[in-house]
Order: sequence, then structure tokens, then C-alpha cells
Amino acid sequence: MSDAAAQADARAYFTCHDLHSYYGESYIVQGISLELEHGEIMALLGRNGAGKTSTLRSIARASSPELRRGEIWLGDEALHTMSSYKAAQLGVSLVPEERNIIQGLTVEENLELAQISPPKGWSLERIYEHFPRLAERRKQEGVTLSGGEQQMLAVARALARDIKLLLLDEPYEGLAPVIVQEIERILHGIRELGITTIIVEQNAIAALKLSDRAVILDMGNVVYSGSAQEVLDNADLRHQYLAI
Repeated sequence: MSDAAAQADARAYFTCHDLHSYYGESYIVQGISLELEHGEIMALLGRNGAGKTSTLRSIARASSPELRRGEIWLGDEALHTMSSYKAAQLGVSLVPEERNIIQGLTVEENLELAQISPPKGWSLERIYEHFPRLAERRKQEGVTLSGGEQQMLAVARALARDIKLLLLDEPYEGLAPVIVQEIERILHGIRELGITTIIVEQNAIAALKLSDRAVILDMGNVVYSGSAQEVLDNADLRHQYLAI
């Protein structure tokens, strides 16, 4: 076996190693390393400004922040060498906090747009089966939906692609408790599908209950990496780094 093949076999399904990312000269992601096996879910936690969103955007190969050093692998594919477009084609899907629903398009048109180019994921019929509220509003302009419905649309739009790595940035942000419960139901369904997922969420307890692994960031560095249950069980750790 070649050295390259041996290294690939030794890696987890998803890994990022020693990521260093910048906004201009502002050093945001300072040597972060993560790994997930296929189908696992990770809660990526920390206080505001810890570097969580910047880490997700670096993994998705967004234009900012600028990744200046580090490697990102999904299976045997080197994401760190790709544009965001190529990473998305490979199956990396970022659902940003701002949701980015396209103005002027209906719910259904937003979903159809996601399927214009291959690889396609869920059919519209399957999406509407899992998101009945979107089925009811399929002809409504997407940006006129409530915040919770827009979050459902953003997640459904991701599933309309054949995704291998789902990156969720603050899926519960600004939502009423009853809608949070609905989003949680949807995310538990995604978990059952075995989609490898990283969740950034200020509602740490909800994210931890959904996750297998947890990583806590502080000032762009990893200060904890281990099981989600350990963080749930360790009040001192939560108080020190999450203030909960």
C-alpha cells in the first residue's frame, strides 16, 4: 500500500487538520483540527467570537475567511484545494445563520433551483413529506415566510442536493420555543438518515443532546474535544467555556 493510501485509510471520514483562517489580517481560526466518522454529528460550541462560524465557512470553502494553512478531507477528497462551488458539488452544504432565501422566488422555486445541476438529493415529494409546512406554502414567496419556516426551507434546500457533509450555523437562532421543537424534530430525522453533520448553536444543551461529539472553541482554538455526553455531564466545563 502506498503512503498516500495508508494515510487515507487512517483518516476519519471527515477531518480538518491545523486550520488557520483570516479576515484580512485578523487571525480568527488558529490551528483547529476536527474529525468525524461517517454519520456522526458534532456540536461545535463556544462563546460569541470563538471562531465557530469562521470554522464552518472555512470547511465550506467560502470566500471569507481566507484559509491560509491546513487540510480538509472528506473521504479521499481534498476540500482545501477546492472552491466553494466544487465543494458544494462534492456534497458539502452550509446552511448559514442568515438562511439566504432567494428573494422573488417561491418556496418551490427555491427548492427547484437547488436541483438545477447534479447531484440531486431528495425529490420535492420527499421534501414535502418531511416538511409538511413547506408543502402548504409551496407557492408563497420564500422571504415572506416566518423565521422558523425560512429555517425549514434552508434545511430542505440543502437536502435537495446529494449532501455528504451538512454544516448548520445557528439553526435555532431567533426562533420561538414551539418552532425550535419542530426544527429539533427535523434534525433528529436527519440524524436517523446518517448524514455527517456539524452544528454551531448557542443553545448548547439542545445541540449536545443531538450530537455524538462535541468540540468547544475559545479565541479560535480548541479547548475541549470529546463526547457530547461528557459535556452534558460536566457542569464545570459548561460553566467555564459556555457560561451555562
